[in-house]
Amino acid sequence: MLFAPKEKGQGLVEYALILVLVAVVVIVVLTLLGPLIGNVFSEIISGLGG
Repeated sequence: MLFAPKEKGQGLVEYALILVLVAVVVIVVLTLLGPLIGNVFSEIISGLGG
């Protein structure tokens, strides 16, 4: 229990790093798949006669 403050601060840094990693992965996936998803929706709209 002597190291509780250090572990608490370390945990916050780890959560922040995980959050940043998840954000980067989401941005990369959306960048790569964005045009593909847009094309799918365009084909659906065209197929519905819109």
